[in-house]
Amino acid sequence: MQSITSYSSKIRLSARGLRMACALSGLGASLALFSPDTAVAQGQPPLKCGIDGTFAPHAMVKLDGTLEGFQVDLFKEMAKRMGRELVIETGEHSGLIPALLAKRYDFLCGPITVTTERSKNLLFTEPYLWSEWRFIIKSDAKLSSEDDLKGKAIAVERGTPNEKWLKDNSERLNLKVLSFSGQSDSVQAVIQGRAFAYTNGSSEGTLQYVASRAPGIKVADWIVPNTRSSWAAPLRKDSAELRNQIEDTLACMKKDGALAKISEKWFGKPPSENAAQVNVYPGYGTEGFEGYDPTTQTPKCN
Repeated sequence: MQSITSYSSKIRLSARGLRMACALSGLGASLALFSPDTAVAQGQPPLKCGIDGTFAPHAMVKLDGTLEGFQVDLFKEMAKRMGRELVIETGEHSGLIPALLAKRYDFLCGPITVTTERSKNLLFTEPYLWSEWRFIIKSDAKLSSEDDLKGKAIAVERGTPNEKWLKDNSERLNLKVLSFSGQSDSVQAVIQGRAFAYTNGSSEGTLQYVASRAPGIKVADWIVPNTRSSWAAPLRKDSAELRNQIEDTLACMKKDGALAKISEKWFGKPPSENAAQVNVYPGYGTEGFEGYDPTTQTPKCN
């Protein structure tokens, strides 16, 4: 890895990743993003995080090989406030948690749904986004209940809770599950007519952003019932101190409105009053899940 030589961010992208980025897929890109814009903390090693670089508008590889998106802005600002160098690497969504557990990353900076199963092996921060399960369909299609899914092919990203739900219900609803490595391939399956719909967790404006940038598709009105969930940053079980440092920084970004501004930039509207982007939650972690620490937060906000 190159070291920081100026305040400007530096990027290293593999030749294969650059070719794929130029093809607007960005799948499997090996990319490192260096931050912050302030001095790196004395003696602190770089923070390394992993993300799916195909999940718009959270992380996207541009034609010039740089990353942009909600998550990128969020964690660059977080690292800046912590005085830490940040290295962001892209990978397939389904491989991110195994890579974290193998100590390739310190945490994951992509949006990861907090689940009971995942909390047995990971530590989560408090939520910074809520999500619900939504669908992208063709503009002339109808999806108003799960009955409209029966007998259809549904596209989904590997390793997501949505994929598990589809597989668990495939026999009951006679579904054909088409699992892809990234969002772009999943959306293309709908555009090309190979899938009736694409499903994923959607925060405020996530799938709306995707649908607005491709002709002939829309976000269905129907939401899978009882699927509201938390998106948070996961770490290994041995990283409680770092988890708490990250969470204190996120709390400060919520209190001073920085996180709300990043959210409005990428989702097109201010977050609602009860949104995770603006609410600081008690304790450390996601309440109700393993690894939650009820200790009172003590963020030192400037």
